[in-house]
Amino acid sequence: MLIEALRVVAAAAAVQVAWLDKYGVPPDEIALDFDDAVGLAGQLVEDGQLGREVLSSLQMIDEVFNEMTQDSNVDRWTREALSTDAGWAHARQLAREVLTAQGEQPTPLPDICVIR
Repeated sequence: MLIEALRVVAAAAAVQVAWLDKYGVPPDEIALDFDDAVGLAGQLVEDGQLGREVLSSLQMIDEVFNEMTQDSNVDRWTREALSTDAGWAHARQLAREVLTAQGEQPTPLPDICVIR
């Protein structure tokens, strides 16, 4: 679940927009999925499924999204912001670093089930 969430965060902005459009969800879904999954990081390290060295990068991604949430500028949560906002770019770079450190190869973004 965490790796899938990281794949979405790490994807190029155009790929993220296509993914959002495919499922009809807003950009904050990317951050929400990551938030749901990052809570498992400690357990994944204990189980040997995640390297301890990536924990700080995961925490930084979480901090970036938290800062974006606290910012009153709602423009940060638009499809356009995915390609223009520095926070999205920073989170994307950190996610790519984590995936590389974990030896993950690029794959298509995961399918999701949207319950309305």
